[in-house]
Amino acid sequence: MQHLDSRASWTRLVVAVVIGTIGSIGMWSFVVALPAIQAGFGVARGEASLPYTLTMVGFAFGGVLMGRLADRFGIFVPLVAGALALGAGYVMASLAPTLITFALAQLVVGFGSSASFAPLMADMSHWFARRRGIAVALASVGNYLAGTLWPPLLQAFIASHGWRPAHLAIGLICIATLVPLAFLMRRRAPMDAASHTPPVSRFGTLALSQNTLLMLLIVAGVGCCVAMSMPQVHIVAYCADLGYGPARGAEMLSAMLGFGIVSRIAAGFVADRIGGLNALIAGSTLQGVALFLYLFFDSMASLYVISALFGLFQGGIVPMYAVIVREYFPASKAGGIVGLVVMATLFGMAFGGWVSGVIFDWTGSYRLAFLNGLMWNLLNVAIAAFLLMKRRFTPAAA
Repeated sequence: MQHLDSRASWTRLVVAVVIGTIGSIGMWSFVVALPAIQAGFGVARGEASLPYTLTMVGFAFGGVLMGRLADRFGIFVPLVAGALALGAGYVMASLAPTLITFALAQLVVGFGSSASFAPLMADMSHWFARRRGIAVALASVGNYLAGTLWPPLLQAFIASHGWRPAHLAIGLICIATLVPLAFLMRRRAPMDAASHTPPVSRFGTLALSQNTLLMLLIVAGVGCCVAMSMPQVHIVAYCADLGYGPARGAEMLSAMLGFGIVSRIAAGFVADRIGGLNALIAGSTLQGVALFLYLFFDSMASLYVISALFGLFQGGIVPMYAVIVREYFPASKAGGIVGLVVMATLFGMAFGGWVSGVIFDWTGSYRLAFLNGLMWNLLNVAIAAFLLMKRRFTPAAA
C-alpha cells in the first residue's frame, strides 16, 4: 500500500490523461465527420449513423477484453494493442470504398480506442485510496479533452482537405504517439490490485448479490447513455438542419465536452466525500433537466447555453460506475467489471445514436428523439435510487 496516493501515482495519472486525450479521438471523430460521410456516400441520416454504432460496439467489447488483459498483464499490453488497432482502423477508414467497409473500419477504431478509457480508469483506481474518486475521474477526463480539442481541428481539416485525408492523418498520429506513451505505463499496479475480496467501503454495503448489482449497473449504464447520446451524436447534424451550419454544431460539441471535463473533476471530488452512488444519481438527475430544456429552446444562443449545461451535468456520470465498482467489487476483478459496465454505457451510446437518427428519418424532427432520451434517463435515475435504498451501513464501514 506504500505506493498509493504517491508522487508516482500522480505522475502516472498525468500520463493516463494524455493517453486518453489522444486515444479517445476514436469516440468523437465520426460525430464531426457525420455530415461529410453522409454526403460522400449519398445515404440517409439513419444509414449514415451506422458507423457510429459500430464504433461504439467495438469500443464496448474492446473495453471488456482490454480490461481483462489489464487485470492479467497490466495496462501496458492493452495500451500497445489499442494503439496499433486504432491506427490501422483509421487508415482502413480513409480507404473505404463503401459505407459498409467504412463502418467495419470504424469497428476497429472503436476497439482500439477502448484501451484509452475503461482500462485506464480501472488501472488508476489501483494507485489511489484516499483520492480514488478524483483519480478515476481525472483518468476519464482525457476522453472529454479529446472531445473538446479534436472536433474544431477535425472540422477545419475536413473542410479544407476532405474526410479521407483527415482519417489517414489521425491514424498515423495515433500510432506515432500512443505506442511510446504506453512504455511510461509499464509498471504494474500496487498489491491492492491483487485483492480477491470486496473492500470494506466507508460508504456502506449493498444488500444485493454481486451478480444482481452488476446486472443493475449494466441496465443503468444503458439507460444513461441512450439519453446522453442524443445531443453528443447529433448536435452537429441538428445545427446543420436548423441552418446554423456544422461548424456551429462542432463548437457546441466542444463546449459540451469542455464543461464535461469540469463535471468529471467535480464528480470525483464529490464521490470522495459522499460515494459513487450519490454522485451518480445527482449527475443523472441533472442530465435529465438539460435534456428537458432541449425540447423547448432551439435558437443558436440557447443551444450554446443548454449544450454547456448538458456537459456540466452529465460529464461525471460514467466515471462514477468505475468508482462504484471499486467500492463494492474485489480489486482483482476491477478491469473486467469496469469494462463490462462501460460496455453497457457504450451500447447505450450506440443504440441511442442509431435510434435518434432513425426517429429523425421517421418524423423529420429531433423532438421525439429528445423525448426518447429523457425516458431512458428516468430509468437510470430509478435504478440509482433503488441501489441507494439497498445500502446498509455497518460499524466497519462507518
